Amino acid sequence: MNDIGLAQRCDVLIAADASRVVTKLFIAGQELEGGSDSRTRDTANRVMALTEDEVDVVLTALYESYESRHDNLRSVFDNHAEMVSSFFAGELSKNRRQLLGAAFTHEFSLEGAAVCNPSLVMHPDQSDMPEGGVRLVMSFRAIGEGHRSSICFRTCEINAQGNMIVNHPKRCPVLAETAPAPLRRDVLHAALRDVGLDGDTAAAVLDTLAAQFTRDELETSIATVAAEKVLRLNFAEVSAMLHSLTDSFYSATFDPATTLCQRTLWPSTPKEAQGMEDARFVEIHDPDCARYIASYTAYDGHAVSQQILETDDFLTFRSSPLAGLAAQNKGLAFFPRKINDRYVALSRYDRERNSLAFSKNLRHWDDVSVLESPEQTWEMLQLGNCGSPIELEQGWLVLTHGVGPMRTYGIGALLLDLNDPSKILGKLKKPLLLPNAEERDGYVPNVVYSCGSLIHNGTLYMPYGASDESVRCSMVIVEELVAALLA
Repeated sequence: MNDIGLAQRCDVLIAADASRVVTKLFIAGQELEGGSDSRTRDTANRVMALTEDEVDVVLTALYESYESRHDNLRSVFDNHAEMVSSFFAGELSKNRRQLLGAAFTHEFSLEGAAVCNPSLVMHPDQSDMPEGGVRLVMSFRAIGEGHRSSICFRTCEINAQGNMIVNHPKRCPVLAETAPAPLRRDVLHAALRDVGLDGDTAAAVLDTLAAQFTRDELETSIATVAAEKVLRLNFAEVSAMLHSLTDSFYSATFDPATTLCQRTLWPSTPKEAQGMEDARFVEIHDPDCARYIASYTAYDGHAVSQQILETDDFLTFRSSPLAGLAAQNKGLAFFPRKINDRYVALSRYDRERNSLAFSKNLRHWDDVSVLESPEQTWEMLQLGNCGSPIELEQGWLVLTHGVGPMRTYGIGALLLDLNDPSKILGKLKKPLLLPNAEERDGYVPNVVYSCGSLIHNGTLYMPYGASDESVRCSMVIVEELVAALLA
């Protein structure tokens, strides 16, 4: 099958760059899946046995090889040395301490395997842009060693001629500093409800607390209820579930001196230990929200769950869990505003169909109904969304993805009623975009997939991942697309 012929590919190409590396703690013996005995003490003893001259020679060579790749290498070595300080005794020279830290450090290539699945929003800073141009933020999924995923960013521009330009990233990617964030009572209740644990015990623990509270306050409440646990047969399950959820509330903050292209959101909790996948950013128009929000998939290596990111400036982010039926599996995509005083989202909770979900608080999504089921041959396996709906005068433009024979992904489109998005006003009979000959080969072959597009001056700019190998972009004249949808 051919696509409908409306999408024009542009020159944008972001290929995986294996040289974009960050430093991480490395404990020899624990790099194997499933873990094994640490060799920390033996490694520390070997560093301690070196003469000072040997230390100086090795450290000088390390600085020459690696300092150009990292802005803060010496601080990293000091921090990692402190982490293993219990394995040696006595004072160390400055250089020996540095070498000890280096022995417990490794580089992780953020994009070592692939880049894919971008989303696109307007940049919060439009200063100094030439007339007719706009500045954009692109997020994308970077996949590194062991299929571990992180969220990376690029700044882009659309000039007065309508051309999209991706700015070259500065060297030395940077990870955020993370910290615990306030817990939300409504979210914890909803998450417990998802697993059948939101009963009297949960109420006893949570309902004496404020709407938002700290981890210490939760621990105090759990300890109080523990005194009567003989009366609560599911106390162990409820308390264990609450403890597993608390890590999922956190903030991630970058140094203001960093550029957006350096900033990388790295997995920070047990639920996302194996990756943060497919962030669907959207600029939302609601005084009760941050300016930008995104859903993303947290993957622990065995199961997936969904989180919401919030930011006003792409400098400080807040992450917290999503709950409810529609937040199961992957691919929740938020509408950019409320409809009839409720938040709205697209969902693929059953892994097969596009559904519509409503929420009063943006975090609990149990009001869900099927919107669209597979009909065409190119979507016979499953349907999903390709990011947040875009508001047009004629309705909500929804980009979708369909999966057909040979697990080939194509991007389609729907038009939904503005006031009642459960009404489909139009649907493309053919895909808007299919992988061409240059895009078929990659980490996951035969895929085109987007996590969010935008419209500027009557043109839809649709970035997409090509076979989980690179990020590309196409442009579509909105007037022509709407005509095709309503034909």
